[in-house]
Amino acid sequence: MTFRIETQRLILRELRLSDLEGMFELDSNPEVHKYLGNKPIKTKEESLKILEDVINQYTKHGIGRWALINKETQEFMGWSGLKLNTEGHMNGFTEFYDVGYRLIKRFWGKGYATESGKAAVDYAFRVLKLPELYGITEMGNQASHKALLKLGLKYVEDFYYEKEKLKLRWYKIENKELCKNNV
Repeated sequence: MTFRIETQRLILRELRLSDLEGMFELDSNPEVHKYLGNKPIKTKEESLKILEDVINQYTKHGIGRWALINKETQEFMGWSGLKLNTEGHMNGFTEFYDVGYRLIKRFWGKGYATESGKAAVDYAFRVLKLPELYGITEMGNQASHKALLKLGLKYVEDFYYEKEKLKLRWYKIENKELCKNNV
């Protein structure tokens, strides 16, 4: 079975090993990593490891970030979607689903993060029936802050993530349909 969501301008599909060139362009750009701990990757082998990790998440958790494809040009634009975070403690949580996105710089500022993020939130609540979804940004990342708010997430608090030595912002959205059904 192949995963695919279409929006007005985008295709969201599972990441593939064939996305290696696009992933390297994305994660080797220092500007893309400005609010990700300033650690751009340096080799395609690092990109391959990231791709393999996400592909393993599909098998292990049934979900992982999705490739973001321009519907008109078929260009790889970055990734978007959901992830089950299980890497240990983050802001008091050991396991949680988050919505995220990362775009190649030339695709910034065109609403693609919001468009793909709305599709991911809809999928999380309508298909996966998740009770809530979280979002995380580095404190200075105003573009990502605004995108998360446009997706309907609410800012909760700032916190310090010891593992990466970063000051982060925490956001949350609840599945209103599940809340209605549980009343």
